Amino acid sequence: MSRPAYDDQNIFARILRGEIPCNKVDECPHTLSFSDIQPQASVHILVIPKGSYVDMADFAAHAPAEEQAAFVAALGRVAHQVGVAESGFRLIANTGQNGHQEVPHLHMHILGGEPLGPMCPRPS
Repeated sequence: MSRPAYDDQNIFARILRGEIPCNKVDECPHTLSFSDIQPQASVHILVIPKGSYVDMADFAAHAPAEEQAAFVAALGRVAHQVGVAESGFRLIANTGQNGHQEVPHLHMHILGGEPLGPMCPRPS
């Protein structure tokens, strides 16, 4: 399976290089977590791997197990740090054009801090 092309000028790559500031929430050797600049809920944090992965499929196929475990651990750790683990939260990873992925670097959104409603309301 070939890897998708990674754009090293995307905003998250630039944040990782320190070219663009972020409101950091958490960091470990494999991940960086920071506040979304256009929050969609009262708590809206982005968790990204430090490696060059376009999306979840790329990450699952090519990231070493240690990086994958660190990413999952960061999601839980950050949910606790920002106080949504107990009340509940939503994880979202948009992938590709049809999934409305805006930045071509794997990222998960942690949304919470308020009732979010159904993810996909059913038509009446």
